[in-house]
Amino acid sequence: MIRVLIVDDQALFRGGIRMLVESQPDLVCVGEAADGAQAVRLAEEQQPDVVLMDVRMPVLDGISATDRIVRQNPAVRVVVLTTFDLDEAAARAIRAGASGFVLKDAEPELVLAAIRTVHAGNEVVAASATRELFKAFGRQRRAAPTTFGELTERERQIFGLAAKGLSNTEIARSEFVSEATVKTHISRVLAKLGLRDRVQLVVFAYEHGLVGEHPA
Repeated sequence: MIRVLIVDDQALFRGGIRMLVESQPDLVCVGEAADGAQAVRLAEEQQPDVVLMDVRMPVLDGISATDRIVRQNPAVRVVVLTTFDLDEAAARAIRAGASGFVLKDAEPELVLAAIRTVHAGNEVVAASATRELFKAFGRQRRAAPTTFGELTERERQIFGLAAKGLSNTEIARSEFVSEATVKTHISRVLAKLGLRDRVQLVVFAYEHGLVGEHPA
């Protein structure tokens, strides 16, 4: 069973999402929170697998709540609920550790797919879409940390292609290697840089000005 925590300041919306979640044989709702502070407490108590997180809430916003939840339990996956495709708040939440976002008016099947996708360890927003989000709401670039210098030349090449939004299949075709090889390189890059997933890889690349095809 995938344990889901629902966080939104609108009771009616939470109730609708809870009914959707509990209609599925592989999902269970372990709690509802009306603000970020309550979400942090419930996440610590209930240890959910996935948190559906609203951004704009009283007491503590969803961005701060996401950061605290991910810090106290890195295994938790957070999906941001947002009203707009290009939303600065969603960008900030992803920077804080969310694995992606879905629109509040998305079809129910997409919400369910998002929960299952992040639980499987994947992102729910394509890397290319994440990059567009950060291009729209970019911050001042920072110098790359020393850990980036630990990547091999090949890993930097794969990093650069992934940062551009290419899928494993596209990278494999471009570099004339197997998808399994690409996955291995991506896993090593994530481990060396201390990143959770490809979404975080794109965030890292954009924040440190490493969005070229083959960063130096």
